[in-house]
Formats: sequence, C-alpha cells, structure tokens
Amino acid sequence: MEMFRSINNSASGLTAQRLRMDVASSNIANADSTRATMNENGEWEPYRRKMVTFQPQESSFRSFLNQATGKSSNPGQGVRATRIIEDEEPFKNVYQPNHPDAGENGYVQMPNVDPLKEMTNMMSATRSYEANVTSMNASKNMMMKALEIGR
Repeated sequence: MEMFRSINNSASGLTAQRLRMDVASSNIANADSTRATMNENGEWEPYRRKMVTFQPQESSFRSFLNQATGKSSNPGQGVRATRIIEDEEPFKNVYQPNHPDAGENGYVQMPNVDPLKEMTNMMSATRSYEANVTSMNASKNMMMKALEIGR
C-alpha cells in the first residue's frame, strides 16, 4: 500500500543503520586482533577492517521501467545493504619485540582499524538511526490523526 511507504522506507533505513553499527562495533572489538584469519601461506593475518555498502532498494519491474522511460515520480523505496567489504588499507607495523607475533625485527602487524574513525562512523549511524525513528513516528502520528478525522 502507498500509505505505508514512508514507514517501510524508515524501516529499511533502521535495518541498514543497525548493520552499520554492528560492523563498526565489530571493528572496534577487533582493533587489537593480530590473528584473525589465515592466509593461503598458512600464516596468521591481523583483522582487516570491514565496511558496509548501501544502495537504493528498487524492487519492482515497474520502477525500473518508469525510470528507464523517464516517467519516474517515485520518491524511492528505501535502502538496502548490498555487501560487507574489507578495507584494503595496509596493516600498521608497531614495534613490540616481546609480542608473540613479532617478526625477527620486533615489529608486529596490527589491524588497519582506526578507533577514532570507527567511533565517528558509529555516531553517524546512530544519528541516522534516530532520524529514521523520528520519521517513522511522524508518519505514524499523521496516520493516527487522519483516522481521528473520520470520527
């Protein structure tokens, strides 16, 4: 129904931002993990930062056809997370000669996670989540007021 489109859009935003917060918290939790995955040589590698990619949610053939013919007046149908990708930024080398994973020169490869960047990302996701909740509540209140008119 067209009446619930705004609530569905907000719900898709809530789901997407929750996933973004989950990935950011996982990155923060693994900021010191030096043995996360094993590479093809049988050696341990540090945790690699993960990121979520989003795209607009277009679900029907009609929306694609209208967009292709230029008749699209559709304001959108929400957002969806397409995949979680790994950041290809190189690992950080930290001098810790007593660490069990230190090489012969005393350096340890640490994850490419920047806690400050992750906290900023999490705060941004939290604000977006709150904005979607506010939008959903406003839509719900408008529907309730419309029902009260009929009394």
